[in-house]
Amino acid sequence: MFATPRKFFRFFAIAEVISWTLLIGGIILRATQGWDLAVTIGGGIHGFVFLAYALTAVLMAKNQRWAAGPSAVAIISAGIPYATIPVDLWLHRTGRLEGNWRRTATDDPRDHTWHDRLLRWVINHPGLSILIGLAAVVVVYIILLLMGPPV
Repeated sequence: MFATPRKFFRFFAIAEVISWTLLIGGIILRATQGWDLAVTIGGGIHGFVFLAYALTAVLMAKNQRWAAGPSAVAIISAGIPYATIPVDLWLHRTGRLEGNWRRTATDDPRDHTWHDRLLRWVINHPGLSILIGLAAVVVVYIILLLMGPPV
């Protein structure tokens, strides 16, 4: 399913759009029908997917060796409703999602830094990495829930 960085990023870009739709739908239901639970559900799903997309954007930026600009655009796009799809299309059109996962070190000096070794470990251990990433997102999500709803 996630054989390439492009497919992985696109999956989460689309998931983020769906989560925005759930959140906005929940806000509309709360305003028109008084269903506060709709915002709780839509907002909860959106918050979780938002964090997962942000983690994915960081992973893609590192794997694809994006400069600071495209990296920031990808991460910030999660905070703008429906922006992840145009960003995904832009990154694809400009070739920033092309290529495979960087599973092995090359002669490039950047491949010998600790964070590149960590990236290769994450890519080469997808099952465990997904569990760790999921746990990290859950922990951050719970901390944010304990801090209270956004104002």
